[in-house]
Amino acid sequence: MTASFRAACVQMTSGPEVAPNVAAALELIAEAASQGADFVGTPENTTQIENDKRRMLATAGPEASHPAIPAFAEAAAKHGIWLLIGSLTIKLSDSLCANRSILFTPSGEIAARYDKIHMFDVQIPDGQSYRESATFRAGEQAIMAELPWGKLGMSVCYDLRFAKLYRSLAQAGAGILSVPAAFTEFTGKAHWHVLLRARAIETGCFVIAPAQCGEHAGGRRTYGHSLIVAPWGEVLADGGDLPGVVTAEIDLAKVAEARAMVPALTHDRDFVGPDAEPLRQAGE
Repeated sequence: MTASFRAACVQMTSGPEVAPNVAAALELIAEAASQGADFVGTPENTTQIENDKRRMLATAGPEASHPAIPAFAEAAAKHGIWLLIGSLTIKLSDSLCANRSILFTPSGEIAARYDKIHMFDVQIPDGQSYRESATFRAGEQAIMAELPWGKLGMSVCYDLRFAKLYRSLAQAGAGILSVPAAFTEFTGKAHWHVLLRARAIETGCFVIAPAQCGEHAGGRRTYGHSLIVAPWGEVLADGGDLPGVVTAEIDLAKVAEARAMVPALTHDRDFVGPDAEPLRQAGE
């Protein structure tokens, strides 16, 4: 197993129509491959950002017949890369979809699927309101995939705020974490860099976080700044504000190095929660 590879983040501004988004993603994936990327990740909602639930349900397809999946499988095989599609809208029923991240092998096979666990149900102070659970069924299982260089722990966007997920992935053997996202501009400015660096530092993992950017249909704005972060917390690549590709070299030896300096993953202890009976001193 080789210890290093080149990772790329594709940054894009997806709209409500699937075909143009797929075409834009394929062009950027090809650009990443031309820059020597072995692993390419695209953002959450790569194939569609549609705020109207009825239109989303009308245009989403089940995985077996989703038009984007063969196109991405072909791209992975054509370029000989590991390809993580940050998420696709996969129709599960007449009323619900899955926000599903799919990992393709360099031969175009599906290696892993992950359905976003944590639903973004919030009212943002900038006036935007989001209720993912009205359209998407939450996933229930953490997923880890075997890459040639190490294990990849998969997640999507709002999962980033739940540190327990990443700790469990790292303790199960992940040395790389993927966080494809469509972070809002408002929350991204305040929290995106801080949270991604924190997840890298807490787990001693590389974090690969491809993101949506710019203004989408309906006035939604996403933050961009696709990041690749090293286990010690250094930002190796930042995608800025515009669509494009950023790359960085991933040296998995840095995972063991960071964890040796601060072996926090081995120091967990059980403790009594704050609502439990207070502990009493001996003799009381």
